[in-house]
Amino acid sequence: MYYRREIDGLRAIAVLPVILFHAGFSAFSGGFVGVDVFFVISGFLITSIILGEKQRGTFSLVDFYERRARRILPALFVVMLACIPFSWFWLMPDDMRDFSKSLVAVSSFSSNFLFWQESGYFGTAAELKPLLHTWSLAVEEQYYVLFPLFFMLMWKLGRQWILPSLIAIAFVSLALAQWGSFNRPMATFFLLPTRGWELITGAFVAFYVTSRGTEATLVTSNKATCEVLGLLGILLIGYSVFFFDETVPFPSLYTLVPTVGAALIILFSSSKTVAGRLLGSRAFVGIGLISYSAYLWHQPLFAFARHRSPTELGAASFALLTAGAIGLAYLSWRFVEKPFRQKKGIGRLRV
Repeated sequence: MYYRREIDGLRAIAVLPVILFHAGFSAFSGGFVGVDVFFVISGFLITSIILGEKQRGTFSLVDFYERRARRILPALFVVMLACIPFSWFWLMPDDMRDFSKSLVAVSSFSSNFLFWQESGYFGTAAELKPLLHTWSLAVEEQYYVLFPLFFMLMWKLGRQWILPSLIAIAFVSLALAQWGSFNRPMATFFLLPTRGWELITGAFVAFYVTSRGTEATLVTSNKATCEVLGLLGILLIGYSVFFFDETVPFPSLYTLVPTVGAALIILFSSSKTVAGRLLGSRAFVGIGLISYSAYLWHQPLFAFARHRSPTELGAASFALLTAGAIGLAYLSWRFVEKPFRQKKGIGRLRV
C-alpha cells in the first residue's frame, strides 16, 4: 500500500477538533466527530492491508496482530504509566478507585464497556476521567480482532460474498445506531455494534480503491468532479465540527455527515486536487503523524489539570495544555512509536 500524505492530513483534522472540544472551546462544539473520522480512516487502512495481502497470498493473522500491537500498545502503555504517579498523589480515593478500574479496562481493551456503565462521554464527571478517551481505542481493537477473522472465513467460503455481507452488517449497525441513539444513547455511543458501520464505511472505500489499482485515489478521471467532491468532504467534516453539539443524537444518521465527508476525502483527494494539496501540506501532515500520541496525551493533561485547579480553567490554560499535549505527542512519536514500528530494532518477542 503506497503512502498518501492527504490521509495523514485527514488525521490532523480529526484529532485537533477532538482536543479542542475536550478543552471546552465552544466554537468546536461538535469536535467529538473527529473520532468518527478516525474510524473511517482505520476501516480503510486495515481493509486495504488485509485485502492487498490476501490477493497476494501473503496475509498472516499473527503478522497482522503484531503490526497492530506495535502501532497501538507502546505509546498507550507509556501514557498509562505516566498517569499512575499523578493519580496516586492527586486523586481522591473514589477517583483513584475509578482510575484503577480504567487501567484494567484499557489493558484489556474493554474501557468502552466500563465508561458505558459509568458517567457517559459528556458532562463534568467525564471530564475528570484521565483515560475516558480510550473508549474509541477499545472499539477499534474489538473490530481488529473480529474483522480479520470474518474476512478469512468469508474468503474461504466465497469471496464474492464479502462485500454483500459487509453491506448487510453496516445497514443493521446503522439502523441499530439510529434506534439506540434515542432509546439507549449511552450504549449506542460506546459499543461496537452501533459504531461498526463507521469502520465498515472505510472498508467500502478500500474495496473500491483496491479495485482501481494504482489509480485508486480517484473514483473518476474527471478532475473537476474530484475537486468538488474532495472539497465537499472537508466542508462536511467542518460543518459537523462547528454546528453539531452534544444535543445531536450520536451515532445516528447525523453521523453520516462526517463519515461520508471522510470517505469523500479518501476517494477524491490526491496531490492533483486542491483538497489533497491542502491536507498534504507540511503543517497538516506533521500533526497527522503525531495524531495518535496527541490523542493519547490530551485527555490525561486536561483531566489532571481540572482535578488540581481550585477554579474553572480558562481558555489560556487550555491553550497551554493543548500545546503541552502536542509537545508530548512529538516526543512519544519520535522515541516510542517510531522505534517500536521497526522490526529490525525491536523483535516480535520483545513486543
